[in-house]
Amino acid sequence: MSLFSTLYDKTLIWAKHPKAPWYLGGMSFAESSFFPIPPDVMLMPMALAKPQKAFHYAWITTIFSLLGGLLGYAIGFWLLEAIWPTIQTLGYEARYHQVEEFFNEYGVWVVFAAGFSPIPYKLFTVTAGATNMALLPFLIASFVGRGARFFLVAWVMKVGGERYEEKIRQWIDWLGWLAVGLIALYLVIKLT
Repeated sequence: MSLFSTLYDKTLIWAKHPKAPWYLGGMSFAESSFFPIPPDVMLMPMALAKPQKAFHYAWITTIFSLLGGLLGYAIGFWLLEAIWPTIQTLGYEARYHQVEEFFNEYGVWVVFAAGFSPIPYKLFTVTAGATNMALLPFLIASFVGRGARFFLVAWVMKVGGERYEEKIRQWIDWLGWLAVGLIALYLVIKLT
């Protein structure tokens, strides 16, 4: 079933849309505070479709991700009690407390690591605000971590994107169904 390769082809077409940079900025902003899908899924095809603009797109992603991180920080700082029932309902309470422990043990380095890695960055932005982490170190660590990640993605797409495009297209359905299977397995384990 070629569901994911069809979506991949459509994403490449959407990536060439004149408003695609605005969508990338919006997605980057939202992902840093509440949206579940990382902006890499839009940054990669956009950088692949227009390699000469790859670093421009990385800047958009980084800046708007940082602004979204500020929103996440504000949510944690001012609204943690109001959103706490939602955190519990979504099953993030244990993760929140784990992130709190990371903050106590590693401080600002946790924000850098979360910014660079595929760990849900929004948990760290909200927790940074809730634990009253100093704003300037939070911003610096977020900028460096997120920027490094997005510029690395843009660079890989710019340098080797055309070489990888055929391989990506060849394996996208397998990878997509593998991801669906892993998510289903995770949900089965979590709910039992």
